[in-house]
Amino acid sequence: MSLPQPPAHRIPLAAQVREVVLAALPALLTAALLLLATQPTYRTLIDRGSGWTPYAYQGLAQDVQAYQIARLDPALSAPERQMRYEVALSSAANPAQFTLLDTVESHGEARLARVEALLRQNTPGSVAAAAREAVRLNAQAGDFAGETRVQYVQALGAMRRALLVTALMTGLLSMLLTLRALLLWRAERTRRARREARQQEALSLASHELRRPLQTLLLASDLLRHAGTPEERQHLLGLLEDSAGQLASRADLTRLQGLYLDVTLRVTRPDLRVPVQRAAGGRVTAQVPPQPVCWPVDADRLRQIIENLVENAVKYSDGPVELTLALVDGRPQITVRDHGPGIRAELRERLFLPYQRGSGTLARGQGLGLALVRRYARAHGGDVTLEDAPGGGTLARLTLGEPLLPEPGRLPPEWGPLEKVPS
Repeated sequence: MSLPQPPAHRIPLAAQVREVVLAALPALLTAALLLLATQPTYRTLIDRGSGWTPYAYQGLAQDVQAYQIARLDPALSAPERQMRYEVALSSAANPAQFTLLDTVESHGEARLARVEALLRQNTPGSVAAAAREAVRLNAQAGDFAGETRVQYVQALGAMRRALLVTALMTGLLSMLLTLRALLLWRAERTRRARREARQQEALSLASHELRRPLQTLLLASDLLRHAGTPEERQHLLGLLEDSAGQLASRADLTRLQGLYLDVTLRVTRPDLRVPVQRAAGGRVTAQVPPQPVCWPVDADRLRQIIENLVENAVKYSDGPVELTLALVDGRPQITVRDHGPGIRAELRERLFLPYQRGSGTLARGQGLGLALVRRYARAHGGDVTLEDAPGGGTLARLTLGEPLLPEPGRLPPEWGPLEKVPS
């Protein structure tokens, strides 16, 4: 026997989107940080040139200087000097081979166009000036190359640091998301465990409360076989019908939670003398007022309260058990008094917890009856207490108030299930 299961919960679309975004967050963060980390190096490569070298400027200086030397070397023929001149002039007159020329020229006063102009004059003085201009332009290129190398190193260092930060941040975020997933899994497991515990508690309470009407049903059916008069048979048939009704009331699988956990009452205004008098018999005597005592209660739940209190008094004592109904300050009060050994004060409240039983003779049973009694009593706006009876024994006092009727979809906090405390 198990509790009816609620329909499967469908995850809202917003929650699904949130989980997808959280799952993709490490990848998105990594991509964003890597883009930011590589941007300075990328801009340096674009602005400074990828693998830029001053070789063209070095070649220009060498060609101009070679022509200058050729002009001073008497061993060279005129055609050889002309060839050296054309090589130097070709280098100076071809700016396309000088990458980032504007940037290099901005690092000093030397200009490629001036080298070309001086070479075209082709005089000893102009060639010497062209050689000096080419050397200065080469020096400017060297300065620019040095700055570029420094910027490359700085950009690569910054990228390295950014990559380390990216790895740390994405790793930390992944750890946090993993921890979040573990916490959600643990919360879900705890929720399921609590739900299963509540189901088990409801089933245990139902089993506890079905025992009495089932025993009465079996006893009445056995006595019915030996009934000698129509009156006896009619009485036993009444017991059978009453026990069957109680079984149906306490074993409704569609209402186990409302019956035993988040108590839902079906309130009427019966005469409270009837369930009190019904509990009398054997060692149990009942005393009720002469006039009706009508009060808003759930009659079936009140009967279970009285049965549990009387059963405990009979089980844990050997003398008479006195059941009394009275009005105290305008409110009904039912007391069950036994003449047993009594209960120590430090145990009384503990006995109202589920699965808690006393020690010695009080250790018998499942420890569910008093827990259910208090739950039902508080659902009726009252409470139940255990006290020392005058002259010895225990007095169980049930006070009824106004039943708690919940608003749709809301339950009073008193109706919440009691926690299971290990014994």
